[in-house]
Amino acid sequence: MSSLHQRHLAVSPDWLAIYYKNPLEITHGEGRHVWDADGRRYLDFFGGILTTMTAHALPEVTKAVSEQAGRIIHSSTLYLNRPMVELAERIATLSGIPDARVFFTTSGTEANDTALLLATTYRKSNQILAMRNSYHGRSFSAVSITGNSAWSPTNLSPLQTLYVHGGVRTRGPYAHLSDAEFIAACVADLEDLLGHTREPAALIAEPIQGVGGFTSPPDGLYAAFRRVLDRHGILWISDEVQTGWGRSGEHFWGWQAHGENGPPDILTFAKGIGNGMSIGGVVARADVMNCLDANSISTFGGSPVTVAAGLANLSYLLEHDLQGNARRVGGLLIERLRAIGAASECVREVRGRGLMIGIELVKPGTDEANPQAAAAVLEAAREGGLLIGKGGGHNTSVLRIAPPLSLTIPEAEEGAEILAEALRSVG
Repeated sequence: MSSLHQRHLAVSPDWLAIYYKNPLEITHGEGRHVWDADGRRYLDFFGGILTTMTAHALPEVTKAVSEQAGRIIHSSTLYLNRPMVELAERIATLSGIPDARVFFTTSGTEANDTALLLATTYRKSNQILAMRNSYHGRSFSAVSITGNSAWSPTNLSPLQTLYVHGGVRTRGPYAHLSDAEFIAACVADLEDLLGHTREPAALIAEPIQGVGGFTSPPDGLYAAFRRVLDRHGILWISDEVQTGWGRSGEHFWGWQAHGENGPPDILTFAKGIGNGMSIGGVVARADVMNCLDANSISTFGGSPVTVAAGLANLSYLLEHDLQGNARRVGGLLIERLRAIGAASECVREVRGRGLMIGIELVKPGTDEANPQAAAAVLEAAREGGLLIGKGGGHNTSVLRIAPPLSLTIPEAEEGAEILAEALRSVG
């Protein structure tokens, strides 16, 4: 055990998760690579949990941060902040929400917490619909709507939460149905649920579940839900903390795969927009955003430095069509990984879109989750020079692949080959 690991254990909570038997100290990065304290280079296929979205040490972002820090680092929302207004204008336009207002936070957890405050206040209800297998953050309110037991440390809650079917396509009671039948069954379940309860404030959903193992419903499920929600006046919150900014390749926002009946009432974002800087936020139509009748501010949300990073990063993303790159390179990577998975008895499914890919592992010859294999592949991939993540529902048995969106084809091939060898090493 390294001395730094010992020091970490001495001052950190026991419940603070950390990867690897011998944890890694990352000292610096460039492009799609990072280096550890021993000078070893790794291909990064996890980006600090989908947060280094564009590239490590992207010159345009580091320049913007440096220049802004040289002017002023902090002021708070009590003062006008030109970079914050500029970024809010761009995000409001990109969101697809009419008459959109934007509030900046420091994380996705805080963004979802704010969205819940808005929805419950607007609707005068503390009842929330959430998806099974979901994850929305680590605050008290966010944990209370998380449908993943591995990340839900308490049953106590400020909200009454009801869980809906549909976030996981290939497991559960409707897995055997066709896509159309699956959507119809989930809608019927929602209708039935609403017949047994008081009116909820909102449905919150990740278009592609992140911590849950990159699972998703068929396209159009949330559009079908929207028809039901609208009849009851229930708001739709789209948690885009992991799916936003073009990561799926096919869409800029995850909700657009379900946009037949319009955009969500509230959209939350974070992670990738700051390319590593601590930034999140909420977009909502004006009547929802303005429903609070007390004063509020944000001390750190919309910080001049973080929004300067966000502006530079968003400009780079759009100017270099990184959504298109995620679609092209991600499509090739998924097909490569599916071919590798077909040769392994441990791989149940390779799923995902763009550069958001999950590899679900099971015990050979069964449909039983295999968290031990996932942990072993994580270690083997590191030994091969590749960093990946893991997640999943009832058991953490899904490998999570989410490289920076500037990933090149040779890097995708290199990462796939390391993963193939890692999978072979566990049988």
